[in-house]
Amino acid sequence: MSEVHIVGAGLAGTEIAYQLATRGVRVRIHEMRPKVMTPVHKTGYYAELVCSNSLKSLELRNASGLLKREMEILGSVIIKTAKETRVPSGKALAVDRDRFSSTLTDVITSLGVKVDNEEVEKIPDDSEIWVIATGPATSPKFSAYLEKIFSNWLYFFDAVAPIISAESIDFSKAFFANRYDPQGKDYLNCPLNEKEYDDFYTALIQAETVPLEDFDRGLLFERCMPVEEIARTGRMSLLYGPMKPVGLNDPQTNRRPYAVVQLRKEDEMGSLYNLVGFQTRLKWSEQKRLLRTVPALKNAEIVRYGVMHRNLYVDSRNVLDKYFRLKEDKRIFFAGQITGVEGYLESAASGLYVAMNICRVLKGLSPIELPRGTLMGALFRYVTSGRRKLRPMYASYGLLSPDGKSSLKRSNIAKESIKSLANFSEQIGWKVGGTVEDTTQRF
Repeated sequence: MSEVHIVGAGLAGTEIAYQLATRGVRVRIHEMRPKVMTPVHKTGYYAELVCSNSLKSLELRNASGLLKREMEILGSVIIKTAKETRVPSGKALAVDRDRFSSTLTDVITSLGVKVDNEEVEKIPDDSEIWVIATGPATSPKFSAYLEKIFSNWLYFFDAVAPIISAESIDFSKAFFANRYDPQGKDYLNCPLNEKEYDDFYTALIQAETVPLEDFDRGLLFERCMPVEEIARTGRMSLLYGPMKPVGLNDPQTNRRPYAVVQLRKEDEMGSLYNLVGFQTRLKWSEQKRLLRTVPALKNAEIVRYGVMHRNLYVDSRNVLDKYFRLKEDKRIFFAGQITGVEGYLESAASGLYVAMNICRVLKGLSPIELPRGTLMGALFRYVTSGRRKLRPMYASYGLLSPDGKSSLKRSNIAKESIKSLANFSEQIGWKVGGTVEDTTQRF
């Protein structure tokens, strides 16, 4: 049997390797880390989370919740491992970052998948299937090779939030609470009064940022907008964004704070905390100075500073077919954020789709699209079709219905999507996870 080569062991590459290896396909991963590192990765683990440790909402009324359920139906190892390594985060699914990635690394290793820790510089002219899942941080050498094929890259700017040590937080000046959930204790909230907020805001908009080549605010991705860029749109912007106090009550004053800096556990032990919504490209010295203006963080020690980087992706609508194959060479598939999907789970979901079709091709069957009424199917059609310039897209009910805003409408969409995908996966002989009935009752 021929060997399938996967370039990149991120979320998409890991999902593909698992799905293929558990079905008896010989797999070889080409992952340059830890021998060659990227500007954003810190370890050699597979599926390392480089931005937030949150995989977003679990609720079906949220498109991210529906995406998780669809991935469960298809037997996603990413979702399974995320649930096994979960840390408290209210109605969201957040994970212990290191345990999540190390567990997935162990799973792939146990399946006998071969790994080459070398930087791939080009795809060889052979007859084997290759999957390019190098993500937005594709290495310069491989990027140069791909650019010769595509003639140009598309890109946007993304940012990462700082992580601080728990022992440097003054817990006496903070409180645990979830928004609109009096019993919830998953988030640590650092309150600020109006003067403290004004001082913080002024310091933020005056702080120095790291110069970034070709930086363009028009190419910022909305869900990872740097906090300083949000602040520059107006004094109240943060109060309706990452520092909003709504749904929170400070037990020390029995009142809603004027503003809050919200933190979420980064690991299971609670030794590290991630600043929610505080992606930034401020200089490192400025990050420390700014955070220490918050009373509860006056002694904050940053263990990982926020950074901004340029995310590359291909013009999928022009160079890939609807199965994520290179139009000019059908043995080469693409998966993950390099295709123009945006988000951790969206990337892993694209890996599921690619793995499904590689299995079909290896069996001599034609590749197949996911049903139109499914969120995954709608997302992948958006990425690979259309005449306008592709902009990165994450899971959204708007992909399935332009008026899918009401809870009732979303409930109906979710039920139909789950039912359709479950029936589809059974028909093609793909693994089905759980039952449709149990899922729809969770809306």
